[in-house]
Amino acid sequence: ALASAGSSALNHYYDKDIDPKMTRTSTRPIPSGRMKSSHVLIYGLVVSCVSVIYGYFALNAVSAFFIALGIFSYVVIYTVWLKRLNTSNIVIGGIAGSAAAWAGWSAATGSMDLLGFLVGFLVFVWTPSHFWCLAMKIKDEYAQAKIPMLPVVIGMQRTSKYILGNTLILLPYSLMLSAFGMGIVYTVIAAVSGGLMLSYHYKLTKNPTSEFAWKAYKVTAPYLTIIFVAVALDAAFHFPLF
Repeated sequence: ALASAGSSALNHYYDKDIDPKMTRTSTRPIPSGRMKSSHVLIYGLVVSCVSVIYGYFALNAVSAFFIALGIFSYVVIYTVWLKRLNTSNIVIGGIAGSAAAWAGWSAATGSMDLLGFLVGFLVFVWTPSHFWCLAMKIKDEYAQAKIPMLPVVIGMQRTSKYILGNTLILLPYSLMLSAFGMGIVYTVIAAVSGGLMLSYHYKLTKNPTSEFAWKAYKVTAPYLTIIFVAVALDAAFHFPLF
């Protein structure tokens, strides 16, 4: 939570020039005038540092490393470097989400193993399908802010096909985890939730509008929560698949 708060504040500080141009971000503390940009910067730096230090002493060194990796990848790689540069911004920036999952796994287990890495990497694979749907919904806002999100650069139709293609990778990847220790509970939930998301993303290619992209986004958004709940349930009620 501390790492998310700190890195988000640093993102808000860096994006203070473009946030007023987008309805989605115009109510953030800086553009709305509720906080001074200097205060947001100080808050972001302090809270980010505290999160890493706390992770090291209260959890373990592995968790602290992944917390630091998450902050660095979100603030430096995504926000500062890629967001305004090219369409790969949210693809590579997705490593920040994986880092959060890895930090949680290593905090719970005390180390990082192959299954933990694969579960965390699922966030990276899911991220494009999720954020490209959002980008289709608010394409005009991104264009006004001159942010090269995929639908701004290649259009709605092609973006919908990229989303479907990414989800066609995500679904088998999520099911592949069953070969590395996940049981029947996880596999069934992953198959059903992934199949539902895939059906919406297929429909999106037939109707690549901002309205349907928003529907697809609302299906995609809870996917990770469902998957991680499935991981927890599978650990509590484990029935081996193989």
